Amino acid sequence: MMNGRKEDVKETILVVEDDKSIREGLAMNFQLQGFRVVTAADGDEGMRKAFDASPDLIVLDIMLPGWSGLDILSEIREKHVDTPVLVLSARDTIRDKIQGLELGADDYVAKPFDLRELLARVEALLRRGRAGRRAEPEILFGEIRLDPLSRRVMRGDEEVHLSAREFDLLLLLARSPGRPFTREVILDRVWGWEFEGTARTVDNFVMSLRQKIEDDPTAPKHLKTVRRVGYRLDL
Repeated sequence: MMNGRKEDVKETILVVEDDKSIREGLAMNFQLQGFRVVTAADGDEGMRKAFDASPDLIVLDIMLPGWSGLDILSEIREKHVDTPVLVLSARDTIRDKIQGLELGADDYVAKPFDLRELLARVEALLRRGRAGRRAEPEILFGEIRLDPLSRRVMRGDEEVHLSAREFDLLLLLARSPGRPFTREVILDRVWGWEFEGTARTVDNFVMSLRQKIEDDPTAPKHLKTVRRVGYRLDL
């Protein structure tokens, strides 16, 4: 068994697998490694949690009730979700592997699998993701410092306390300064697939963010409204 992880913040692994024994076995072993685990037993649940659970890695079976694993993979990549995906499948032909990799899978493991090898592959994918996050610099605008890795926002010397959704919304806009985002795109990127909220949801969160990061929320310098479109962030 591999040594337990020492990071303070647990990374989340989503396991999408309809075979109960495999699903529960993977969940148990990932938990023993110190990870937080979310599971889904079919494609519909897997699709929803791929967006809503904000996993750091997805272990994805191909043959699922409802949406197939390849459907899920295709959908999250079309939505520009770059979460690492390890495809786990009994279909072990070269054609199947190529199809999965072409759709955006990061690795492909055939059933039956060796647990130690699977854990090593998972750790390798997460290590790559950590390196990518460490490479993302802080984003600065006005008195605000936004750290994507620690998910902290500072205003001068004081921390700004944001909810997870508020942080995700601010980070989305801050990563593309000057670019207008429609409310529909914001809902899709921040709240995820099948969220049933309305454009008013985005407006309410923008109002809350302005109260926390703007000197004058009624005349914002950074979090701007783009008439008939949505919002943008100016540095």
